[in-house]
Amino acid sequence: MTRSETSLDVTAYCHGVLMEIRPSDFFRISTLGFRRSLPSAFTALELLVVIAVLALLTSTLLPALAKSRPASLAFQCLNNNRQLCTAWRAYADDNRDRMVYSYSDSTGGAQAGSATWSLSLIDFNPANQGAWNTNADITMGPLWQYTGGDASIYRCPLDQSFVIVSGIRRPRVRSMAMNLFLGFNAGSPNIQFARYRIFLKTTDLTAPGPAKTFVFLDMRQDSTIYPDFYMGMEGYPNNASQYVLYDLPNVTHNRGCGFSFADGRAEIHHWLDARTTPPLNSITFSPYHVPNDGDVAWLQDHSTRPK
Repeated sequence: MTRSETSLDVTAYCHGVLMEIRPSDFFRISTLGFRRSLPSAFTALELLVVIAVLALLTSTLLPALAKSRPASLAFQCLNNNRQLCTAWRAYADDNRDRMVYSYSDSTGGAQAGSATWSLSLIDFNPANQGAWNTNADITMGPLWQYTGGDASIYRCPLDQSFVIVSGIRRPRVRSMAMNLFLGFNAGSPNIQFARYRIFLKTTDLTAPGPAKTFVFLDMRQDSTIYPDFYMGMEGYPNNASQYVLYDLPNVTHNRGCGFSFADGRAEIHHWLDARTTPPLNSITFSPYHVPNDGDVAWLQDHSTRPK
């Protein structure tokens, strides 16, 4: 074999012409082909199309993203209701089915007080530590040992109310309230308690039944005071002209409120009557008559039954 036969030079025919291709030509040919395969730059029209598409996507996604946070907070509120209800049930299981009291008036005595789920009155007075200091009431309450030490479940995450203490904003510790008729300890001969059932044990929940008896709900900041939700039963079940709202449920979840029920489930219930969702007051709410308010009928139906 001759030296010319072992050379890297390549002889080829191109259109009937004898050509000699040297190794150095490969780089030039491949580079030329690569350069010709490079895409050209965006035109002004293409850039405008890209910008228009991005603007459209942004306008579509932003409302969805804006709604995602309230939805996640509503889910958190439901979870808080469910955890409190689980603690409520665990307490009853450890105490021969006896429930914690929803509230105890001044005639209840020390024994009733120690069995009340919360003793704090939630106001805006910095001298009232029970309104802003979890260690003043919540951590000493009968349900605390069943909550996993999580004080956040006692309030709705959308509750923005606070107490100013020494110039510092302190979030109020509770927006949850318990159904008045669950273990209420009353010494006064109130007609509400004389005619309607007060449930003292979980085994008493035969009517309206665990699935229709609410345990906790989250209240509005201008109505959150006592640890119970006072549902007036005036007019129940067939005289809607007598309906009264003594306390107001929450409205921050798209005109809805978080509830937990004695069977362990939780839900957001949405209000239909504007009188159930009046504008916030500056401090506290005053009771008023709401004849024919269907929301009141729903609340009554999920609170108690006549004796």
